[in-house]
Amino acid sequence: MSGALLSVRGLTKRYGALVVNAGVDIDVAEGRLHALIGPNGAGKTTLVHQVSGMLKSDAGSIAFDNEDITALDMPARVRRGLVRSFQITSILPEYTVLENVALAAQARRSSSYRFFGKVARDKALNAAAAQALERVGLSARAAIGAGALSHGEKRLLEIATALALKPRLLLLDEPFAGLGQEESAACIELLKQLKTEFAILLIEHDMDAVFLLADTLSVLVNGRILASGAPDAIRVDPLVRTAYLGDGEAA
Repeated sequence: MSGALLSVRGLTKRYGALVVNAGVDIDVAEGRLHALIGPNGAGKTTLVHQVSGMLKSDAGSIAFDNEDITALDMPARVRRGLVRSFQITSILPEYTVLENVALAAQARRSSSYRFFGKVARDKALNAAAAQALERVGLSARAAIGAGALSHGEKRLLEIATALALKPRLLLLDEPFAGLGQEESAACIELLKQLKTEFAILLIEHDMDAVFLLADTLSVLVNGRILASGAPDAIRVDPLVRTAYLGDGEAA
């Protein structure tokens, strides 16, 4: 795809005889939200691990802003603006919400949590953390212990951490998982705003959110891209409906 910010070609990941991803091609354009959908076990999260640099690929290439970044580690990709959001499985409950964002942002840049004292005195990093919390609506919670946040607020905290790294492309792995209806609606509005500022590659099972947000959809099934295109085209694609969306209404 000409002009793509992220261009993935032939990305493959194997674990012995098990092939998780087999020659995946995907492009994400500047200022677009590209959703990656597919059944559980399709290889979606593995693909994001590969793109972010968390997991080394066995074959294929990754270009970001016309630079080959295939051999770069995760911190080097972050410094170029390729930032991923992790599903939070643990936080640092003894630290405040603001401290969690500042520390995690610094750790992702340096691959280390050893310098918290320096982070606490880093005015620029803390200012970026505060700005990110404001963007996701957590400013009022900045000074409380992160362990006191609700499940939905913890998801927003993780997005704030990614925003503090000033992404050019944000990789989001199931941000709607476990959210209630009101929280999901707020997250949709947030992502609508964010996609006007930078590109987003979104992995998500919530089809209502996907069809409301996506400019482009790719369907990953058994480690291969089954189809890519505009949401309306994907919704009625017979192969996609058979393999993933089913015979019922997609949205």
